[in-house]
Amino acid sequence: MRILLSTFGSRGDVEPIAALAVALQALGAEAVVSAPADPEFLRLLDRAGVPVAPAFMPVRAFIERARRSQWPLPRSAAEVMAGQCEAIAAAAHGCDLILATGLFPSTAAAQAVAEKRGVPYVMASFCPVVLPSPRHPPLAYPGHPIPPGVTDNAALWDLNDRAMDALFGEAVNTGRAALGLPTLDHVRDHVRDHVFTRRPWLASDPVLSPWEPTGRINAVQTGAWILPDDRPLPPGLEDFLEAGEPPVYVGFGSMAMTGAQDAAGVAVEAARAHGRRLVLAGGWAGLALAEGVADGFEVGDVNQQALFPRVAAVVHHGGAGTATAAARAGAPQVVVPQVADQPYWAGRVADLGVGIAHEGPAPTVETLSAALGAALRPQTRERAMALSARIRPDGATTAARRLLDLIGGDAAGRDDGALGPEAHGSIPES
Repeated sequence: MRILLSTFGSRGDVEPIAALAVALQALGAEAVVSAPADPEFLRLLDRAGVPVAPAFMPVRAFIERARRSQWPLPRSAAEVMAGQCEAIAAAAHGCDLILATGLFPSTAAAQAVAEKRGVPYVMASFCPVVLPSPRHPPLAYPGHPIPPGVTDNAALWDLNDRAMDALFGEAVNTGRAALGLPTLDHVRDHVRDHVFTRRPWLASDPVLSPWEPTGRINAVQTGAWILPDDRPLPPGLEDFLEAGEPPVYVGFGSMAMTGAQDAAGVAVEAARAHGRRLVLAGGWAGLALAEGVADGFEVGDVNQQALFPRVAAVVHHGGAGTATAAARAGAPQVVVPQVADQPYWAGRVADLGVGIAHEGPAPTVETLSAALGAALRPQTRERAMALSARIRPDGATTAARRLLDLIGGDAAGRDDGALGPEAHGSIPES
């Protein structure tokens, strides 16, 4: 059995797919990962030992090209849809199923290729908030803000239907036509519903991010897909950790942090206000310690599974992967959310009492110091440690087994999480 796992996005999209590929290989299946060929992602996939079919271009190069060209979102969507239709079609030869995550136009391309080839398709999300539910509002898109005064979630999701049709509909239909597929009629078949399907998968931990079934959509929650990491910490970091009390970790992953002036300097001073040293991850923001800072240590790609249990707190942007890694480690968190689903994770950390949701995306010494003060309280760590024992470690294996079960049966058209080409209608309203 051969399964194509497709994504186009940041590391938070690529690493879970690698985890699922590893789990599939352990069960005897052939898993191929179609992902952006950014060097850091290629290193990650090589470490995982999974074959790679490159996406249409590296994601950071695409982001820079779109920024430089000042493309509006529909134009960017068209580029991704067209490029990914070609890349995924080339990678899908001989595949029995296609699973897709990442940016919406890329998942739409994967769905279209699966429909063209007549193989089952699964769409997976790493956060509940992107899935339609009357229990939460949708995320706002550029040019389509949530109207003031509209608080009914069902009404907001109806508006989101139209927003996504306007932003992505033309790109999706152009890509479908190029594959010889019928175009979507957005009056009865909204683009999000078609691509997400009636039964998407939710690759997040049910304790950290619970999902309740609704009449509109019923997700399959597998648990988070966690890639095992047995890399040792760098010798210099080991020495730094052993030289004093546990430091504070600060890293903002794939966020550029353009709105936060001197985020590294702010982090150093906020940690010092509590007598703590600092481990600083450069990330896509390129954070660096000032010359002569003796109470800080810079890291690049580091084993969070080995590091997080040894720090006093984790300050991060609120990515699903980092939030889950910190929760598994029992480390208190300070989440400084920037975009998309990150405010959701900040809210969950606060609701669970295992950390603090920083107000706003641009921390100052004062605001970050105050947040750290609350996160460093003993009771916060006690709650974080108690939560860590409840985080499921086997989400990728659970998902892999389910995929193999789907391929083994007649998956097309069944309401069990993998849908064939005839099953992609509109989702019934709740």
